Amino acid sequence: MRRRAFLTAAAGLAAASLPRAGIAAPAGLVSMTGGAKPIAVEERRARIARLQRLMVDGKVGAMIIESGSSLDYFTGIQWRRSERTTASVIPARGDIITVTPAFEEPSVRETLAVGGEVRPWDEHENPFATIVGALKDRGVTAGAITFESTTRLFLVDGVRAANPALKVVSGDALVKAVRLIKSPAELALMQSANDVTLAALRHVHAGVRVGMSPGEIGELMTAATVALGGAPEFGLVLINEASAYPHGSHQKQALREGSVILMDVGCTVHGYQSDISRTWVMGQPTAKQRKVWNTVKRGQEIALATARPGSPVGAIDDAVRAYYEKEGWGPGYHLPGLSHRTGHGIGLDGHEPPYLVHGDATPLARGMCFSDEPGIYIPGEFGIRLEDCWRMTETGPKLFTPLARSLEDPI
Repeated sequence: MRRRAFLTAAAGLAAASLPRAGIAAPAGLVSMTGGAKPIAVEERRARIARLQRLMVDGKVGAMIIESGSSLDYFTGIQWRRSERTTASVIPARGDIITVTPAFEEPSVRETLAVGGEVRPWDEHENPFATIVGALKDRGVTAGAITFESTTRLFLVDGVRAANPALKVVSGDALVKAVRLIKSPAELALMQSANDVTLAALRHVHAGVRVGMSPGEIGELMTAATVALGGAPEFGLVLINEASAYPHGSHQKQALREGSVILMDVGCTVHGYQSDISRTWVMGQPTAKQRKVWNTVKRGQEIALATARPGSPVGAIDDAVRAYYEKEGWGPGYHLPGLSHRTGHGIGLDGHEPPYLVHGDATPLARGMCFSDEPGIYIPGEFGIRLEDCWRMTETGPKLFTPLARSLEDPI
């Protein structure tokens, strides 16, 4: 469960951002990411080669990928989306061609890792005609082409209008076939990101005090993450009644004795993400708070025990929900109980397919990575969420971070 770092911070919904000027780095924390290695050029080229083989097999002439995580995944280009089109044409055969505004070309080239031609277009020109020209030069003038699944509609429509002989088909299965299984290099970066986030949470847990606001707690988390070598990606700090709503509330909250503190935080290391949630109580917990916390912890354990190679990912959600219903929560996705899926895929994106949700029949396979976050939420009172990420192995799940030990020792 996550929110982007650049959300506006609200009283009950604090989003982590870079530390303000004057906020000192936390004493005693040193970078943990000095040995982390970015994805090698050879690995990116192997990804492109695999995608090309799949396109040949599927009789698809090319894939067009605009700015976003998939463009980074295949080419290394790290570029924001805007009304000005930057996209790479990956043909089924031949080298890629990247199309970008002429004045952005030097900046785009800074992160382009796999080579290939860059074709600039000026402000008065049609970028879709440039894309169609690139397709033509790779022998694609008619038949099936595909787009990465998050591509905005105006790009698809623009290419169609520039060459009506092209038939657009879904590229979702092609991208999933390459991105779902993480390589050893990807797993190492995710491990590094998770290590940083857990260490930062441990620092924050020791530093919270009565009277603090979610924003102040979020600043502690951000400063610790930066000091430990991570790039803060998102930070959700929910206290008191706000913890009953998975993504928070704008109602003003402050820490008091008996407050539930729910933190859902993550960072990136060379683009790869962590996502960890911890919940604890300021001072002495009530019997109800303890029981719900222990139930959520058991839900995490059931999720991991259910994960077996070849089984459908949706079965994990079903198993957790069946246990919760026996404990009096729900039924199904109803509140009070677990109103969201048990987990999501993770990697270069914080939320990736497949999803641990009822009905997802994707079979578990070695190298897939997920969150495990079966929270329980009681509107008007409090919520508990515990979250750790794990990867699938040949024999079962392996955690990136150990599960929380107890309500008194949650890190």
